[in-house]
Amino acid sequence: MAQLEIRIGNVTLKNPVILASGPAGYGAEYADFIGLEKLGAVVTKTISLNPKAGNSGRRLLETPSGLLNSVGLENVGADLFFGEKLPRLLELGAKPIVSLACEGREDYLKLLETVSGNDTVDMVELNLSCPNVDCGGMAVGTSPELLNWYVSSARQILPGRALLAKLTPNVGDIAGLAEVCQDAGADGVTAINTLLGMDIDPDTGKPIFDRVVAGLSGPAIMPVALRAVYEISSRVRIPVLGSGGITSVTDARKFLAAGAAGIQIGTAIFYDPGLPERIISAVTGAQQGKE
Repeated sequence: MAQLEIRIGNVTLKNPVILASGPAGYGAEYADFIGLEKLGAVVTKTISLNPKAGNSGRRLLETPSGLLNSVGLENVGADLFFGEKLPRLLELGAKPIVSLACEGREDYLKLLETVSGNDTVDMVELNLSCPNVDCGGMAVGTSPELLNWYVSSARQILPGRALLAKLTPNVGDIAGLAEVCQDAGADGVTAINTLLGMDIDPDTGKPIFDRVVAGLSGPAIMPVALRAVYEISSRVRIPVLGSGGITSVTDARKFLAAGAAGIQIGTAIFYDPGLPERIISAVTGAQQGKE
């Protein structure tokens, strides 16, 4: 199925199975359900320089084939994250990938400097694709010029750290944007973040979410994510991590066959927390069968 270890920049992960940013919170929340130390890595909740309260109103809505979310990058901020959340995740034996918010330039540069001063972080993922915020996120990820600035700034301030760029699917040529990230210094890309969606209350005729649109994840977006990984992997030299709608070992195999070096599991852990370890077992079994 795949080799166990994967290398991204200067960092080697022991297997290609990773928890995606968001559903697992800061990681420790799932310690009773998933053997975090068995995973290749855990991508943390996206962190901003200062604490964020997130969006008002309803934040989650289950759909027949997925989940709409409008959380809005709620998080405790850099000081509390690096002081309490990250040390706890490390105590549990997990390999952290710290997800960073790409907000206003000044705060973003300060956030990168904070990361630079923390020697326990050797790998970050730039959230260039969140659709649920006004500043940064998808607004950055749809612009080649902004992508170049945000990625190259991270590369300059975090030399030697493994750098992932998480891409939005809400564009015409996602592979072209992956090339921009590669040229700006990214060591790998994650594809994809959520698709834009919405729902309406039929009784009031008004949108369910205060921001009107939200991000759709889950099985419904798997074919879109698979196509993105296939296109990107044929045009870049850096590793691609596939993320979006993975709900089974078979799904994971499809992403690896499409060119993904590894896979990220998100929404599925809400109802099937055993999935990541089953995929690891399948990878391990396939590898042993080749020896």
